[in-house]
Amino acid sequence: MCGIAGILRTHLAGDVVPPPLEAIPEAWLDVLDDGIKHRGPDGQGRFRDRAVRADGVTVDVALVHRRLSIIDHEGGHQPMVHDGERLRPDLTYQRGETPVIASEAEPDRPLVTVVFNGCIYNHRELRTELEALGHRFETDHSDTEVLVHGWRRYGLYLQDELDGMYAWLAWDRATGQLHISRDRSGEKPIYAAYPLKPYNVHVLSSVYAGLMALLGPIPTTPPRDNLVISGRAGMLDDWMIKGAADKPPQDIVEHLAPGVTASVDEVPVYGEAPEREGTTRIGSGTLREAVISRLEADVPIGVFLSGGIDSGLIAAIAKKHRPDIKAFTVRMPEAAFDESEDAAETARGIGIDHTILDCDATNAADDLVMLTQQLGLPLGDSSLLPTYWVCKAAREHVKVALSGDGGDELFGGYRRHAIHPMLNRWRRVLRLIPDALLSKRRPGGWSTELARLAVAARHSGYEELLSIFPTPELQRLVPMVDGKPTEHAKFRAVDDPLRHDLQHYLPDDLLRKTDTASMAVALEVRSPFLAKDVVESALRTPLDETMPNGERKGLLKNIARQYLPDHVVDRPKRGFAIPIGEWFRTDFGSLRVLLRDHLESSEPYPGLAEAGVEIDMTNVRRLLREHDDAGGRSLNPWKGRDHSQRLYMLLVLSIWCKWLESISSEQSP
Repeated sequence: MCGIAGILRTHLAGDVVPPPLEAIPEAWLDVLDDGIKHRGPDGQGRFRDRAVRADGVTVDVALVHRRLSIIDHEGGHQPMVHDGERLRPDLTYQRGETPVIASEAEPDRPLVTVVFNGCIYNHRELRTELEALGHRFETDHSDTEVLVHGWRRYGLYLQDELDGMYAWLAWDRATGQLHISRDRSGEKPIYAAYPLKPYNVHVLSSVYAGLMALLGPIPTTPPRDNLVISGRAGMLDDWMIKGAADKPPQDIVEHLAPGVTASVDEVPVYGEAPEREGTTRIGSGTLREAVISRLEADVPIGVFLSGGIDSGLIAAIAKKHRPDIKAFTVRMPEAAFDESEDAAETARGIGIDHTILDCDATNAADDLVMLTQQLGLPLGDSSLLPTYWVCKAAREHVKVALSGDGGDELFGGYRRHAIHPMLNRWRRVLRLIPDALLSKRRPGGWSTELARLAVAARHSGYEELLSIFPTPELQRLVPMVDGKPTEHAKFRAVDDPLRHDLQHYLPDDLLRKTDTASMAVALEVRSPFLAKDVVESALRTPLDETMPNGERKGLLKNIARQYLPDHVVDRPKRGFAIPIGEWFRTDFGSLRVLLRDHLESSEPYPGLAEAGVEIDMTNVRRLLREHDDAGGRSLNPWKGRDHSQRLYMLLVLSIWCKWLESISSEQSP
């Protein structure tokens, strides 16, 4: 697990081509390096090269890497350079050293250079196959070297051979092209800035914040006086609705889609997801092999254990194949949200060494600001905080942890998966229900859920069930976008809600959250449910087998009974959450002060109005007032309303806007 970044600059035939260190200044690499260094405390490296393409275009490339050393400590240094015959560590250098220009040191070699973030779980099998095809390996067991030789053999279709979580950049001097790839589930991020004129520069980074920090030092035409200003105001609207989106708010930056391999400046190649009703069914053997493949590490490894079946099943399988593995649970500060006792009971049932850790949530406000600024995006998922605390506590004991990410999306673990058929079948009836007459004071209550269904039936359907701000609330809060009234969401039927969540909610929200929280403390988190064979088999399994009679995780429960006691399998599901709404009332972790300081400031959202997004602050104050009222002891079910996640989203949006304003002012001449 690491941080990667790169810059590609092209000079058209006839252009005056500056020296490499002027074409891509070392100071630009320093900015990118600062953005990713928290992801890899164990090593660093840089690579520079220049090539002339067949059409006469001169290309400069610079790659930056920060390493979290997990596999092959001695042989896995990056950037990894191969000259067609052997590895060339002499063509790389470190920050602060005299830069090495590979094209000057070795002008005639067909170099392939890779920087890589993640882990290739089938690297040993691929190594054996490539050796049989004549490739000669020099490292003992580096998965990065498999990518180097794999690129030479398979090119853009290398991703078809890989089972792993990854984002990598591969420079191929022979073609003068920089290639980019991301795993199919979207576990590892990679962001790319559009060609920045007049320089014709592409910038890439594991961290959005680091990429944004570089856009000021690179002058653009026309100049961007404020980084919030964007031609993509509608995407910010989407972030507010769901708390996350596939595209960043700024229009000059893209998040590479999961399952894509592409040349940086050419048409991408997409990995295709299988259809349901196939011949393959998911079984316990597929999951067992996925867990086993994720147990290799040259450092201490553990497993996150909650009270649910996802982590319990993974822990049970891991225990059978690696008896020394340890399970970790973090005791949450609120008893209603603490699963440590349930986890301890699960641990006793499978006989795994189990440790309950205490997390420090007293600095919640500072942690939230730090995580938002480190990510550089307004992620509206409050479980980012407990995920960070879990990772931080576990990092004191292990460097790698297995998690249950993906289990809910593949096997139907959410309430919305079970009620989705009702929404489609009874849409015309549900839309007649006057949700204004239903109490929404308590989240999760029957009247609140019925109101959600009614709103979903009248508006965007299944996607409305995932929304932080349902359409009517959003239209009140953000009446205008780009000078036009906020659009009325139209109903769109979703036939397969599990596939929808796997392709959108999982990579846009959950995996982005996990990557942010774990990389903040340099912890590698592996997700066996997202193994290539598990995902493909699960997607081929018919929905009525995945959720028999509409039972959430019905199929997975049957698999889990082979490893876990029935009382663990049948235990009611709890969400991994914190009482963020109550903390907004009580000021636990200084969150109420943070919320009020931001939302009641003179300018909570600098730059948004210029970007075309107008937030009605009268409605923001209404949300604050109603939320406080809902915390009282009134018996009136219409007295107040819980706005926990809406206020959290508004707070994160304010933190993000003010951070962008601060880096914009730092970059101004």
